Amino acid sequence: METRSVSRARLALRQRLRAWGIGRGAADVAELLLSELVTNAIKARAPVMAVVGVRCGVQGDGRLRLEVQDGSGERPVIEECPGEDAECGRGLMLVDALADGWGVERHVIGKTVWAELAVPPAEGPGPSLRAR
Repeated sequence: METRSVSRARLALRQRLRAWGIGRGAADVAELLLSELVTNAIKARAPVMAVVGVRCGVQGDGRLRLEVQDGSGERPVIEECPGEDAECGRGLMLVDALADGWGVERHVIGKTVWAELAVPPAEGPGPSLRAR
């Protein structure tokens, strides 16, 4: 796995969240969610679309939306109970537990997996912004 891609995505998100005035608690959860989504995308990507795309933005209703696109048409599945010694298989369990919602949008080539997180009003960023 290309761990630099995950850390670069986290850093870019962290900078955006600071600029939007989103507090540390929500920012920490958002970074974890993005890390898991990017890791899954790197593992799933197809040769047709070797690039993994990341997009984030604040919706009009105050939800932070994280989107990760890859070239695989394979739908992500939450593994029931990875064994204690399993090195993977918990990422979507974390996303499911921490996000206020998540899902998959299929495309002609690949898919986008998204997660949303409510940003507390006290931490709200003001106007809606999108980053690519």
